[in-house]
Parts: sequence; C-alpha cells; structure tokens
Amino acid sequence: MGHDLRPARRRRDPAGRRGLPARRPVRLSGDGDTAQGAVWIISGSPGAGKSTVSRALLRRFPFGLHLEIDALREQVVSGLAPPAPDHPPEAVRQFRLAHHAAVQQARLYAREGFEVVIDDVLWPRGVQHLVDGLHSLTVRRVFLAPGLDVALHRNATRTNKTYDTATLDPLIRSLHPSMPVDEYRAEGWTVLDTARLTAEQTVDALLATLPG
Repeated sequence: MGHDLRPARRRRDPAGRRGLPARRPVRLSGDGDTAQGAVWIISGSPGAGKSTVSRALLRRFPFGLHLEIDALREQVVSGLAPPAPDHPPEAVRQFRLAHHAAVQQARLYAREGFEVVIDDVLWPRGVQHLVDGLHSLTVRRVFLAPGLDVALHRNATRTNKTYDTATLDPLIRSLHPSMPVDEYRAEGWTVLDTARLTAEQTVDALLATLPG
C-alpha cells in the first residue's frame, strides 16, 4: 500500500495564523507575589547631578531602572527638538511624550519589584501628571539643589551628553531663580543641598529619609 506523501494540512490557530502555535499571554509576577518597587522622581537644574545620583541610588537595590527623560527624548532619530529658555512648542510636545513613556515603563517595572527613578527638570507643581499616572505606586519626589555655581561647574565638566553642554549654560542661569527650594519643600519634596556632597553621600541622605 503506498504512502500518502501529501503535506499535512496546517491548522489555523485561534488568531487565524496558518501553521503557527497560538500565542500565550505574557505572564508577569506582579499580581501579588512580588513586592512592588517605589518610583523616585528626581528633579534639579541641568548640572545638578540628577543622573549620577539616580544611578548611585539604584545600585543600592537588587533591581533598579533609570528613566532619564533626556535619554528617552534623544531616542528620536529625526526631528529632535532641544530644550530652550523660550520653551518651543515642539520641544514641549516631545517632553510630554517622553513623560508619558516614562510613566508606562515605570509602572511596568515597579510592579515587578524594580526601584525606578524618573529624572528630569521638573517644577514643584509640575509633576501631577506623573503622579496621577503612577497611582497605586509609592512615589518619592526629590529636588537636588547644589546652587547655581556648582551646577554650572558640573555641567561644564560632565561627559554624558552627545552635545556641547555649554549650550545649556543660559538655560541653567534662567532656570535657577525659577526653582526656589522653599516652593519644593512646601509641595512635599525632599530637598537636598548637594553642593558639598558626593553622589554616594547624597544617596545616604536620601535613604535616611525613608520611613522605618
């Protein structure tokens, strides 16, 4: 008796794709069996040390994710709008998109047990859209205040940017008077004078503010 050499029929999966196994939903552990991480929102002028402190802080935890708004923005390949003192509409739009993306990533990772830092230049009352998007998660707001001269010096000597940081000097000078530390304190931010602190000392001071 001859063999039937015709290829076997491929069955459609429930989604209608021929010959492919049905996709299974991704199962995450954040349904209750993993402790949620907190989300830190760290603000300060350019040169305040936000990124350096953020990374030093996250290294103190088993799992840590750094969401630097500038880094998210710089993933734009064509049409990137840089920050400027007059706040061009396109730059404002791109910052808004980066904030939205950061919130989505922060929620995903924090629910999986990651400590998360979102770092950007943010005003005392300018984070409610972030806080609202992070509902049900612990949010800690931190303002780094090294002073104008220190911020200018740190900006001039840092090497973590893909552009000439001297272009940020006018922005730093214009931002300084608009970011008074008393307003941050009044809105419940943890404010640290970091002019004479190393990144590790700053982290020690932050962790000392945690309850328990």
